[in-house]
Amino acid sequence: MLKYAFAAGLLWLGAAAAAAEVVVMSLVYREGPYAGGGTDLADGYADYFTLLNERDGGINGVPVKLLECEFGYNTDRGVACYEEAKSAGSVVVQPWSTGVTIGVLPKSVVDNIPVHTMGYGVSGAADGSYFSHAFNFPAHYLHATYGQLAHIREVEGTLRGKRIGLVHHNSSYGKSPIPLLEEMQATEGFEVTLYPVDHPGEEQAETWDKIASDKPDYLLLWGWGIMNPTAIGEAARIDYPMDRIIGVWWSASSGDMPRRQKIAHGYKAVTFHAYGHSFEIFNDLNEYVYFGGKAAGDMNNIGTALYNRGVVAAIFASEAARKAMEIHNTTAITPAMMRDGYEALDVSAERLEELGMGGFVPPIRISCRDHVGPGQVAVVQWNKGLRKFKQISDFYRPNNPAIDAIIRRDAEAFAEKTGIQRRRC
Repeated sequence: MLKYAFAAGLLWLGAAAAAAEVVVMSLVYREGPYAGGGTDLADGYADYFTLLNERDGGINGVPVKLLECEFGYNTDRGVACYEEAKSAGSVVVQPWSTGVTIGVLPKSVVDNIPVHTMGYGVSGAADGSYFSHAFNFPAHYLHATYGQLAHIREVEGTLRGKRIGLVHHNSSYGKSPIPLLEEMQATEGFEVTLYPVDHPGEEQAETWDKIASDKPDYLLLWGWGIMNPTAIGEAARIDYPMDRIIGVWWSASSGDMPRRQKIAHGYKAVTFHAYGHSFEIFNDLNEYVYFGGKAAGDMNNIGTALYNRGVVAAIFASEAARKAMEIHNTTAITPAMMRDGYEALDVSAERLEELGMGGFVPPIRISCRDHVGPGQVAVVQWNKGLRKFKQISDFYRPNNPAIDAIIRRDAEAFAEKTGIQRRRC
């Protein structure tokens, strides 16, 4: 069992007015067309809070009351879940949907509730001067796009002259990489062809026949749900090299691999966190959650990409709550206090080690202006022998000025559309 040391400066918590509980509402989609991925996310998120309650009595001794609102990946229902979260006193909302995120961001400013859109949503939310209540660390979609291109450049030595195809979900999510691709193709001399796929993505034969005719050098896959294994199956049908397909992190879970997983051997994707369960935190999850019959699911998803992503989101939420308690000298935190905790979040490599998550995710530090952090992403590759993804690159640190320009442009456009006022940082 891991031992956890807390700073002496937190001793005041015992004397401060005690809170009955920290309320967190989890927006989930265990039902609907994307239930496979949604279940893993929800289970990881829930199991980490269960661990805190069982092992530590909660966050600094204050139990976490986790509520779930099922929205079936339906945007209107997801926005309604946000309203339920507000009524329940949830200190943070994690929408788990780009559509829901767009619907609730203006509300969050008025309601003074932080919204954490981890690896999805509006990339412009990285600019805290416009998005005072939105956080999209540790990486957003422009970072994912940069990581995909950086890997191609690393393999080939250059992007110049390369023909790159984008096979994307025909939605605001799937179109997210297009602005950066357009900017970078002008400066780095590659060519981009778009291959949109309509929801839910089961009909792709015509798209892949066109790819077979076009013969692009590389493909970027931005899919979700059934679209991902269908795309990999079609790639195998036309004999497209798997190691020349690089997915986004929503196209890189074991559930995205086709039933005949050998055909996916060599397929790559970007990620902002580690896969697997070879981290110390899983020892405590075994002892306090899994073996005690308190797991949210049936345990067959432990260590998968999306389960681990749910764990990461819960870790960041709990660390933001600790910071909020420290800043405001109370355990009875409000959503407004939680927002302050997110904006002052500093999860160092040392803290990750203390949490049993050393190397699981790069360190993160948030400020008034910067709501995303360094945006580092790495590349993983599917190995048919191991039957899992294996990290094959270091973390790339995005350094392209076009990213900052797009973020500023998107933030300004969103603010103008919604009436959000820019603040001085």
